[in-house]
Amino acid sequence: MKLQLNKKSISTRQERLLSMFMLLIFLFSVFTSCKSSNNMSVGSPDASVQIKLEEVAGNVVYKLYRQEKLIVDTSVISILPNIPAKIINTEIHNSNSSWKPVWGQFSEIKNEYNELVLDVLLENVKAKLYVRVFNKGVGFRYEIEGFKEGNEATFYCEYNLSSTNELYTPNGENPPLGPISIESLTKVKKQPRLMTPLVVTNSDNSYVSLLESDLYVAPEFGTIKFKFNTDKNILVATNKTTLKGTKVTTPWRVILVEEKIGDLVTNTVPLNLATPNQIEDTSWIEPGKTLWDWRVHDYKTEDGFVYGVDTESYIRFIDFAVEKNIKYFLIDANWFTKVTKGHFEVTEKLDLEKVSKYAKTKGVKLILYYDRHKGDYGDDELFSHYASLGMSGIKYGFMGNNVSFTSDAIQQSAKNHLLVDFHDSPVPFTGMERTFPNAITREYCHAQQDSRKAFTPETFIKMALINAIQGPLDMNNGNFDLIGINKGDRLKGPKKINTYFSTVVSEAARTLVIFSGLVCLPDSPEAYAKKADLFEFIEKMPVGKWDESSVLSSKIDDHISTARRFNEEWFIGSVASKKGTALDINLDFLAEGKSYTVTYYEDTKETHGMNNPEAYQIRKGTVKKGDVIKAIMAPSGGHCMWIRPKLN
Repeated sequence: MKLQLNKKSISTRQERLLSMFMLLIFLFSVFTSCKSSNNMSVGSPDASVQIKLEEVAGNVVYKLYRQEKLIVDTSVISILPNIPAKIINTEIHNSNSSWKPVWGQFSEIKNEYNELVLDVLLENVKAKLYVRVFNKGVGFRYEIEGFKEGNEATFYCEYNLSSTNELYTPNGENPPLGPISIESLTKVKKQPRLMTPLVVTNSDNSYVSLLESDLYVAPEFGTIKFKFNTDKNILVATNKTTLKGTKVTTPWRVILVEEKIGDLVTNTVPLNLATPNQIEDTSWIEPGKTLWDWRVHDYKTEDGFVYGVDTESYIRFIDFAVEKNIKYFLIDANWFTKVTKGHFEVTEKLDLEKVSKYAKTKGVKLILYYDRHKGDYGDDELFSHYASLGMSGIKYGFMGNNVSFTSDAIQQSAKNHLLVDFHDSPVPFTGMERTFPNAITREYCHAQQDSRKAFTPETFIKMALINAIQGPLDMNNGNFDLIGINKGDRLKGPKKINTYFSTVVSEAARTLVIFSGLVCLPDSPEAYAKKADLFEFIEKMPVGKWDESSVLSSKIDDHISTARRFNEEWFIGSVASKKGTALDINLDFLAEGKSYTVTYYEDTKETHGMNNPEAYQIRKGTVKKGDVIKAIMAPSGGHCMWIRPKLN
């Protein structure tokens, strides 16, 4: 009996302990459940990229991981300053679709992502924070409503990077800056100007780019502005606006994540985040190549003709365009001498009407430059006037980083069926070529023929890997008369003679490496005709009609090698620094079981970017998938390949 009582006593104690244990589990689950409502995460479809979000002390904060490694530590993202944020609901969405751009680096783009939407209460203002996660990057965007008009909004985003990270930044028409260590920014008194797109190198040899997309929906915020906050020792983007209307949507803050720096240039996340095409009929929008007169002035041909701003010079350009199947001819600034409201005064040696009619009979389209330095024609009348002149496009110069103006000019150009090319440090309107594909290119770089202070092979490579991330560039590559240009034979050439380091093969390669909807060729028809066998590489390129594009190999200050496919043809262009280099180019991207004819356009053993820039050789061969090509490039040199299926 005593034994039985002891057993019962033990059993009761065990039951009590079990009950207490179950209660603890329940309380822990409740606590964990409450905590998880403030601790949210969303990953990319392939689970390689993850964003974790949390509400901390009235702020929404995020962390970014790639392959479970922390890329961006705890960082605030907000829209109304000094107003505490309260997350009241979350939703998860996903998408897996594709779309076809009018023109671009790809003929079809996959749009696959997972999205976390946070409902955020900012006192009386309702906000939604969209966090969209792709396999190769993320985007953040706020929408707010219920605000008081006239109040200020600040789209604020922190990027809490590691002190071991290094930055590269565009620098206008000067060489890009970098590497700039995050640690050094905590110590310097004068901060460098940081521009979009920023490139961040990580200690694990991965690469990040910080930029924006879809500024079209919110021009009032202006271009993203980066600054290193020395009080908090953190990189921030801060853009302010005065609230109007009933609902405000911000641009996307974008973080691209790649294993190789070259892949940032072909990353499609910014395009996927942009507003879809707003032009119903795009049949008139054609990418292509254009000849350009500005840097040819004073070039003297072997038959004694001297190029200038006159009717006969332009007829020569048009005839060569017909011969080489070049779609456009760009007439630069000196076609008019003065502009007043509603009137251009055309230079006396040019019959613009005759040139326009001649081009039309030959099937060549004209693009006409407008330089605001010479006066204001009036933007309300400008674009319809250009259309009435028979123009197919406008190159618009010297308006700078004016977002609202640039957006309006693109839309007005579209209404008048005009392509538009913005000159002189314009708005880096990332994704705009999707929304308005008539925005064909922009000079968000140091263009080939401007001041030599910024144009070296190393600067070219940096711009091809940094500036080009934001979209198509108008860089004006492709000079063939390098000796004449270096001697100062042109009216417009290097400000200091013998400072142009390149080879003719490198020049041909650069027209492929730099992506654009309008490849602007700056040399004379005669210079190209003299090297017609090399010009073949440029002539055969289907500019802007690529099915796929890839940077095969790249290293800042050393080289870049790019491949682009159209149907079954491949074009490969490689460019080296002043040191020159040799690359192994693996043709594993070719189709299995097929033979291909390849034309090599190469530097020779004697080629040198300064001493012997015009020496080149051309040879043909046969290649197949898996072959490895040794591309040997001279100092400041290049290498090109045109690969197409072998005919039976």
